[in-house]
Amino acid sequence: MPKYLVEAEYTVSGLEGVRAKGAQARVDALRSLCESLGGSLESFHFAFGDTDVYVIADLPDDETAAAVGITVGSSGAASTRTTKLLTAEQVDVALAKTVPYRPPGS
Repeated sequence: MPKYLVEAEYTVSGLEGVRAKGAQARVDALRSLCESLGGSLESFHFAFGDTDVYVIADLPDDETAAAVGITVGSSGAASTRTTKLLTAEQVDVALAKTVPYRPPGS
């Protein structure tokens, strides 16, 4: 199953929601969300800095990952960036492919 890294920044209303229900409630909500879509939550970490949350989740496909990002973003509680993660095996397959690329000017 594809794996995704989601980075999230809470809005003021999102932070108020975390504060009202607690951090574990957010973890539980996201675990439930992933499982309801046929995936799983691997990890959920709160952080200092520009990014408030780092999540690694297994989701069935890119369309499901996009739907999660669109839904969370449109809620107004957080903005997200989603990165598809690759295994070493997937990168090895990519490295074995021949790509007929010519750099500019050559």
